[in-house]
Amino acid sequence: MNETTVRCPQCKQPVPAVVEQLFDVTTDPDSKKRLLGRISNYIRCQTCGYQGPVATPIVYHDNEKELLLTYFPPELGLSANDQEKIIGPLIKTAMDRLPQEKRKAYFLRPQNFFTYQSMVENILEKDGITKQMLDEQQKQIDLLQKLLEMPQSENRIPLIQASAGIINERLFVIFERIAQGAISSGDKQAIDAVTQIQKELIENSEYGKTVSAELNEVEAAVKSLKELGNGLTREALVRLLIEAPNEARLTALINMTRGGMDQSFFDTFNAIINSYPQSDQSKLVTVRERVMELVKHFDQLMQQQVGEIEMFLDQLLESPDIEQAALGNISAFENETVMAVLEAKIREAQATNNHQKLEKLSRIFSVVQQANTPPEIDLINSLVEIADQPELLEKTIMENREKMSEEVEQFTLAMIQQIEQSESKEEQAKEILERLYTVYGKLLNVKMRGNLNSN
Repeated sequence: MNETTVRCPQCKQPVPAVVEQLFDVTTDPDSKKRLLGRISNYIRCQTCGYQGPVATPIVYHDNEKELLLTYFPPELGLSANDQEKIIGPLIKTAMDRLPQEKRKAYFLRPQNFFTYQSMVENILEKDGITKQMLDEQQKQIDLLQKLLEMPQSENRIPLIQASAGIINERLFVIFERIAQGAISSGDKQAIDAVTQIQKELIENSEYGKTVSAELNEVEAAVKSLKELGNGLTREALVRLLIEAPNEARLTALINMTRGGMDQSFFDTFNAIINSYPQSDQSKLVTVRERVMELVKHFDQLMQQQVGEIEMFLDQLLESPDIEQAALGNISAFENETVMAVLEAKIREAQATNNHQKLEKLSRIFSVVQQANTPPEIDLINSLVEIADQPELLEKTIMENREKMSEEVEQFTLAMIQQIEQSESKEEQAKEILERLYTVYGKLLNVKMRGNLNSN
């Protein structure tokens, strides 16, 4: 990936663009997002408004799907020999990154595309996204564009009602991206507009009404569980499930409490059913059977998700540059399940003494930890290291006073409280605690002196 300057094909003015020729999703999964998301090889000319792909050769590689695609813009007028000189080294780079056993026959027959769009459609089709789905998505984008251009609510609502067939989950996902863009811009008028349109979409479409009702049931489920508090026993949970007014409430309760639904839970469920009069038991058995079905479905989805995460982590482990691959996919680790699977694989490698795998997994974990560590924590850690050198500690704090915010003090205090609450008897923990107290005291001292000097 290389940011450079290209000429706009329409007005010939220089335009900044990210130019990339090899999209190897096997070693860099985010490269697919850059291609499909029009981040790489795409021009947005501020002078004339032109938008379109950069005329550059492209090689797309996905070992898992055995895809090797090439595209040469016709306007380049490259001969077959010139094309081979360009794609040969790119394909060799993709192949060299793979272990020998994964270098399969598809490398001998790359698919060449004559249009950029046909290549993109082929990539999406392999992901299960058909041309019909793409056409629907374009209609959804067009609809949202029209709604955003309509200033009056009374004009938007009839359009929403007439477009019921394309208002679904995908449309709301697209709209969410638009809304996030408006929020990040800080433009109050734009934020108010997207908020109002979202409200109208929810209130005037069947899908929106369904989603709204489901969200209400989730909120009701959360409220009922909070009200129980420490009284959330197996018996109390069974009562909540029995009294659930609809499928949405039942599903919400199961999603939130699946961890407690073991064999003892269902034994309790059976006991409660048997405590009811015979005439009422048939209805309760139906509820129990539905709960068991939903639990099984939940577990299957979770198992599938864990399997996909394990495949993703295995791909990272096979990357020639593990740290770079992990950093390129850092957003994936914001998912709690991904982190849970990573930590489970680390424990498994430790238990089986698989030192090579443990070392690689630890490198991924380290990258994620560093990327997610607030800068205040890094600053505190650097101060802790020199806490036994009072003069250096004070000098460092004084020289970095603009960084010594309230957050630094709060993080330091939180770290102290965390170690104290853990009641660790290890000497290392005691030493860190003592150093943290020293740092915290010095921070307050410097702050107090600064306040006195400013008065």
